[in-house]
Amino acid sequence: MEFPAGLKYTKDHEWIRVEGNNAFIGITEFAQRELGDIVYIDITELGKEVSKDEVFGTVEAVKTVSDLFMPVTGTVTEVNKALDKQPELVNSDPYGEGWMVKVTLTDASAVEDLLSADSYKSLIGV
Repeated sequence: MEFPAGLKYTKDHEWIRVEGNNAFIGITEFAQRELGDIVYIDITELGKEVSKDEVFGTVEAVKTVSDLFMPVTGTVTEVNKALDKQPELVNSDPYGEGWMVKVTLTDASAVEDLLSADSYKSLIGV
C-alpha cells in the first residue's frame, strides 16, 4: 500500500494535499480497498463552507455506502468531474486522478493537526 509522505491523513481515512491556500481531498488507498469497487460518488456541498469533521458527500461501493468527512474547515470550490463518468479512478489512483474535492482553506494551520503518513500507518496497523 502507498502512503505519500507529502499528504496529511485523518482517522476517517481521508487524505489532504495542500497547495497554497487550497487543498485537494480524497480517500486513502486503504479506504478504497476496504470499500471495494467504487460505483458512485456524491458530493453535496459544492460552493459551501464545510466545517472540520462534517460530512461533505458519500462514496458508494458495490457493497456499501460510506460518508466522506472534511479533514479541515474549508469552502468546496471544485468537484472532480472525471469521477462522474469514472468513479473507479478512486480505486486505481486514489492519490492522483481519484481526488474528490478542492477546497479553499479557512485556516491552513489546521492541517498540522492531522496525521503524518507514519502516524496513519500506525493507526491502520501497517
